[in-house]
Amino acid sequence: MLTQPDPITYLDHAAAAGSAYKQRLLEALDLHPDHTVLDIGCGPGTDLPAMAERAASVIGVDLDPAMVEEAKRRTAGLPVEVRQGDAHALPVEDRTIDRARVDRVLHMVANPTGVLAELRRVLRPNGQAALAQPDWETLAIDPGSVATNLAFNRFVCDRIVRNPVVGRQLPRLAEQAGLRLVTVDTEAPVLRDFTTADELLGLTRNTHRAVQAGRITRPAADAWLADLAAGPFLATFTLFSIVVSAA
Repeated sequence: MLTQPDPITYLDHAAAAGSAYKQRLLEALDLHPDHTVLDIGCGPGTDLPAMAERAASVIGVDLDPAMVEEAKRRTAGLPVEVRQGDAHALPVEDRTIDRARVDRVLHMVANPTGVLAELRRVLRPNGQAALAQPDWETLAIDPGSVATNLAFNRFVCDRIVRNPVVGRQLPRLAEQAGLRLVTVDTEAPVLRDFTTADELLGLTRNTHRAVQAGRITRPAADAWLADLAAGPFLATFTLFSIVVSAA
């Protein structure tokens, strides 16, 4: 039986593994003490305290009631308000936000363009936002069969991740939504521990799903996972980040 990781634990572990890029994303926001900041898809509130240290007030929005409750618990006593809401219809007034962050959210939503339009709606004139998204087609793993790695990627992009290549699309989609592109950057985070990568990237569970779907043979899957576990292990992917400004 395939089991899903606990969502809050998973997001905490992902945040710990991505602490370096998260710090760069925070710096890119250029927060000031008089700013109102919005975190779209705030999850359990992992990053809200760091924003609250630098800004006048922080608003976190998440669709999941369990995430909202956990974020409220973690930010009790801080200048943070956590609201339950859909990224496609943010519970935020027009032109009230100085800075916003959208971190690894757009690959999960129904309409990334709609979310970016909402982002533009809530930003004040000249307000800025920082966004980060992985490109799931670029996942490169060693050791093991390259063909199985590519088949795994194709299955994940076809069946698991709703918008797998939205990272590379971010600059174009942001401009089409009426946002001004300030910077575009890429980096390639590296994971060297198989156990950590297995949890964060779903290597074992999604390989088994691919076998059940007829996309990878059982012998190929078993051989690939055995090679990955034996190591030495490396996994990397392209992470796109942009900074945009509202007109």
